[in-house]
Amino acid sequence: MNSTIAMITFRAMLGRRRALLLLGLPLVLLVLAAVLRYTGNNDLDISADVLQKFGLATLLPLLALIAGTGVIGPEIDDGQIMYVLTKPIPRQVVVLTKLAVAIVLVAVFAVVPTLLAGMVLTGSTAGMAPAFTVGVLVGGVTYSAVFVALAVASRNAVTIGLLYALVWESLLGNFAPGAKSASIQQWALSVTDAMTSATPVKSTVDLAVAVPLLVVVSLGGTLLAAYRLRSLSVAHAE
Repeated sequence: MNSTIAMITFRAMLGRRRALLLLGLPLVLLVLAAVLRYTGNNDLDISADVLQKFGLATLLPLLALIAGTGVIGPEIDDGQIMYVLTKPIPRQVVVLTKLAVAIVLVAVFAVVPTLLAGMVLTGSTAGMAPAFTVGVLVGGVTYSAVFVALAVASRNAVTIGLLYALVWESLLGNFAPGAKSASIQQWALSVTDAMTSATPVKSTVDLAVAVPLLVVVSLGGTLLAAYRLRSLSVAHAE
């Protein structure tokens, strides 16, 4: 970890434009939860549907995409990364610092709102609120690692990330069982499923498979980002 890089990255990510993007979706989730609770439409089925389809399947990947690509992608695109590459800082330290910032942002803008929305909708019923909170957290770590790696490996990271999250996981996942099995969303949902007794929460991937996949993909994304950054020359960064 490098505190200077972390501070600069936080400052860039929490500028006015990006802060609005990070705040928008969580506010929609919280408002939706409050409205459903106020109108009495917050039974377990509806609550699980909201937390899964909006919190886990929409809010989480989009925020992780904004955070994961935003912590390093713009620096590579505009050449500012050259100032870091010329310093005696190991590439893995740069990557781990950027990844840590992305995870903190996901925790603040996705994990905490999911917990609050879950408590508003269901309280302590069936342990659903903390279950989705943990699911969003572990999924957020994996999404962040993947999107940081994409940002280092490609200038089209946002497009690729959107295709994966919205087309592969959300669209194809509804029709192709194989797509669901290769889905960070389903792996995170498996963790949620294991932590709650609520019957509406059901993952298509067993926990014994989901947990190793979450770990392997997180580590793989981190290692790939470090490798690609190490091979990125200053001339290319410019």
